[in-house]
Amino acid sequence: MVKEIAFRLHKGDDLRQSIEEKCAQLKIDTAILLSAVGCVYELNIRLADAREYLHLIRDHEIVSMTGTISKGKAHLHISFSDEEGNCIGGHLEKGCLINTTCEVVLGALESYASERVFDENTGYDEICFKEVDHD
Repeated sequence: MVKEIAFRLHKGDDLRQSIEEKCAQLKIDTAILLSAVGCVYELNIRLADAREYLHLIRDHEIVSMTGTISKGKAHLHISFSDEEGNCIGGHLEKGCLINTTCEVVLGALESYASERVFDENTGYDEICFKEVDHD
């Protein structure tokens, strides 16, 4: 089962931090991002090599965003477009600040629990899903 949670962020809100805080506030163990529509005036992303970060203070539209939230920790990938329509993207970090608005819709996965387990192959704590029996 998926329980939908929808909320709006306002100017100055930190996109990633706000999503993590909403999940903690509602005691959501495991969630997926269903939709995020809005814009930022400051962005902060980690690029594909996992070592470089891109921090820009300039207006960007959110064109796409996807990911999971497990135990209050978000793993989100995001794409932005600038005023000329050029797109950039990466791993969403704290420091992406909302400009006028962002409408966020999450799906709380009520049939699953999750945990993060260190994976020697990737060098990261990776999410592991476990189906929950509600009987």
